[in-house]
Amino acid sequence: MAKYTYPAVFENEEDGGFSIYFPDIEGCYTQAEDIAEGIENAADALCLMLYDMEKQGKPMPKPSKIKDIRANENDIITLIACNTQFYKNYYEGKSVKINATIPLWLKEAGEKHHVNFSQILQKGVKEYLQLN
Repeated sequence: MAKYTYPAVFENEEDGGFSIYFPDIEGCYTQAEDIAEGIENAADALCLMLYDMEKQGKPMPKPSKIKDIRANENDIITLIACNTQFYKNYYEGKSVKINATIPLWLKEAGEKHHVNFSQILQKGVKEYLQLN
């Protein structure tokens, strides 16, 4: 699992949105209504494809140089980065042990009510980071 950066082409659509593809990654496409959504969608699509290639043991293609990519005059070419390790951890749900400190009285009250501290901590951190 690693970090990668590949060029993406944002093709302007007649409806104002974008069709997005990666010239170096066969079958890696997405769409978006605007640039911000396009960057997010492109990173997700790229990471999914590269993560799948890693799992299958396929070699990663060499990224093209932006200057070598041919696109239409109104299209946008930009670099998109992704981290397949983050993707793996996020989607496979690999759990790791951490150390957290709470007051003794709170621990005892939680245990009395059969609280799953790990589950509550995960939910709270996800809410705090707005990952829900």
